[in-house]
Amino acid sequence: MGKLHQIGNIIIRVYANDHLPPHFHAIGPDDAALIEIETLAVLAGSLQGAARRKVMAWAEANIEAIRAEWNRTNPRFPL
Repeated sequence: MGKLHQIGNIIIRVYANDHLPPHFHAIGPDDAALIEIETLAVLAGSLQGAARRKVMAWAEANIEAIRAEWNRTNPRFPL
């Protein structure tokens, strides 16, 4: 189901046939967030402390890979 990357125990996923706005999911054992790709704003859920910092740092460094995965799995709504 669209596992793009794993940061420790946090899994980054992009789901196929997902809804707008273009986003990815960061899912950990204690929290989860839906994060908009273009702005990296948390749209739903939450990530706390170090988990949030790690996910955001990874996302900033890998934004093109996230966009490519969104476009591959959601061709109806390309970025």
